[in-house]
Amino acid sequence: MVHIPTKAEILDWIAANPTLSSKRDIAKAFGIKGAARIDLKRVLRELEAEGHLERRKRSYKDPDRLPPVSVLQVKAPDADGDLFARPLEWHGEGVEPIVLVVPRASDPALGEGDRILARLTVVTAEDHNYEARLIRRIGTNPKRILGIFRKGAEGGRIVPIDKAQGTEWTVPEANRLGAKDGELVEAEQAGPKARMGLPRARITSRLGDPSAPKAVSLIAIHQHGIPDQFPDDVIAEADACKPVGLKGREDLRDMPLVTIDPSDARDHDDACLAQPDDDPKNPGGHVIWVAIADVAAYVRPGSALDREARHRGNSSYFPDRVVPMLPDRLSGDLCSLHEGVPRACVAVRMQLDAEGNKIGHRFVRGLMRSVASLNYREVQEAIDGTSNDRTAPLLDPVLKPLFAAYHALARAREERQPLDLDLPERKIVLAEDGTVQSVNFSERLDAHRLIEEFMILANVAAAETLIAKRSPLLFRVHEEPAPEKLDSLREVAQAAGYNLAKGQVLQTRHLNQLLRAAEGSENDELINMSTLRSMTQAYYSPQNFGHFGLALQHYAHFTSPIRRYADLIVHRGLITAHGWGKDGLSGEDMERLERTAEHISETERRSMMAERDTTDRYLAAYLSERVGNEFTGRISGIARFGAFVKLDETGADGLIPIRSLGREYFHFDRDAGTLMGADTGFTIGIGQRVTVRLAQATPVTGGLELELLDVEGNAMPKAQSPAGRSPRRKAVRGKKKADKVKRKVARKRR
Repeated sequence: MVHIPTKAEILDWIAANPTLSSKRDIAKAFGIKGAARIDLKRVLRELEAEGHLERRKRSYKDPDRLPPVSVLQVKAPDADGDLFARPLEWHGEGVEPIVLVVPRASDPALGEGDRILARLTVVTAEDHNYEARLIRRIGTNPKRILGIFRKGAEGGRIVPIDKAQGTEWTVPEANRLGAKDGELVEAEQAGPKARMGLPRARITSRLGDPSAPKAVSLIAIHQHGIPDQFPDDVIAEADACKPVGLKGREDLRDMPLVTIDPSDARDHDDACLAQPDDDPKNPGGHVIWVAIADVAAYVRPGSALDREARHRGNSSYFPDRVVPMLPDRLSGDLCSLHEGVPRACVAVRMQLDAEGNKIGHRFVRGLMRSVASLNYREVQEAIDGTSNDRTAPLLDPVLKPLFAAYHALARAREERQPLDLDLPERKIVLAEDGTVQSVNFSERLDAHRLIEEFMILANVAAAETLIAKRSPLLFRVHEEPAPEKLDSLREVAQAAGYNLAKGQVLQTRHLNQLLRAAEGSENDELINMSTLRSMTQAYYSPQNFGHFGLALQHYAHFTSPIRRYADLIVHRGLITAHGWGKDGLSGEDMERLERTAEHISETERRSMMAERDTTDRYLAAYLSERVGNEFTGRISGIARFGAFVKLDETGADGLIPIRSLGREYFHFDRDAGTLMGADTGFTIGIGQRVTVRLAQATPVTGGLELELLDVEGNAMPKAQSPAGRSPRRKAVRGKKKADKVKRKVARKRR
């Protein structure tokens, strides 16, 4: 009698022989012939119905076991230096198995994100289910997609939510991961790029309902690859941290230091104090103390916390959540300068003369206790004459000396002339259910400026100290604008009737003169916007190239180590330079300073893009109920495919597609920043006032499509008929060419 294998025997065979898993292969392996094949077929169907097997065309696969040869994605090393990997071919319903990579001496070094083909062995260890031996590395960082899954007959497709990516992706049924129609999913490219047809994808995460208000920031987090889950070893390390005591520190607990932050601040990493200087050699001078949370005392070089903090680079802030650089045990507790609680700090005492110039400073590693956690609004109201129960006792001994020192710093700032842009910041206010309640423009109070000036001064002191002590550090660099950017700014200024000095070394005071000339005029926003566009982007570097925007030769970030890894490096530099302990800069920190600078500059840009995209999506959701309404705004950008408009009411950015401008052809002039109609000569340029109609708002992508109604009060002209437009088109083309030649000649003469 023919032996029909048990279900367990069949599953074991399929796990060991994933390439020989068809019904014919199984029958041959167990010697099943003739009518006995009917019984085998029955057992296979039962296994499929019970969920133990998935049928794929003519073969079977155990969804709760990994094949002996699998594709894995390597994770970051844990605290013990062990490498674990995520199985990319896991389709089971249970908990994803844990795979430990066991390298041989001859294997190449593997890093986080590497994709490998490995041979797996089932084990019964406490912390992993499989051990993997490298066969070969097959690539890193596959293309990731975030989009809406649409179910189809044989799997489905993914519609990307990124408005810059129009291509859809197909998802085979086996790569669907159980996703439902309309669900937000994260996926990655599966296999090589196809020459024809849509590319294939494998769903890696299901993120739920994309229309839920609180999914907005989650979309941006996943779209930009911002790590939002701390590994277990990082949490364990943070939870094990204990408050730092006074040993080896200067006792600052009796000093009336206060924190001043937004009312919704999630952490407090800086405190300040100002006093009149009692040095007779400095009449009218001030002493300012700035105390910063001593994050380096908890985040040691080479620790799991350090690796994760460097990996993240910085915290990312969204209207409904924060993705912190450090776990909450540190960012919200031990490293947050809460009122009335002793906290470890690195503090700097700075001496100012009567005109606000810094004439001396020194750093200490201390233990402080904040006397109050205040917000900007209540501090400003107290100074303006309306104190509350919290600020009244602090008005004379603490707040008035702070503002006296600030007024001195303001005089020094006026002399230094940093770039003084006036660009209001949007603030999105959410209701409890996550929907947008209102869009406001943030107030700029003297209380804000006070803290900014104190922090800038402390950052300068940190850079100067480390330079003097010849210690490695990361500078915050902002280089001067490129010549071609300045040429574009001059053209915009001249067109508006203003002049920007040329033929000399550009200084921020020259730009400020231009900004002040336009202040209060109809060109105010245009000149501010164009000046901002001419600026380079700030970044981190071990080399000091100065900070153009702040008009400072030496500048480093020191004041926010809870949320920026650059500041933590500066703190470690100060610790090493002063000999305060063994938790300063490590040899590895110094060796990879250039790579760290590049990495955290990139993570900063990543966060900025994610935060901007989140704001765009919230604004699109807010405006989606007002499709068809008219709005005023200003042209903020010109591209070959259309014009961008910043709306006055909300500050939202929308696109006027070039296809909606009429039947005539529009010439795109990149240098002048204009679109010119080939038939009518009608010109659309940066800074023009416009009235538009909201044609479409797409919350899932953050896109706003606008219809242009008028420019500077002039309605859009109608293009001439095809028969009568040739002479006009030739004239426009001639004018466009002449203008371009004129600009080139002018530049050569400079």
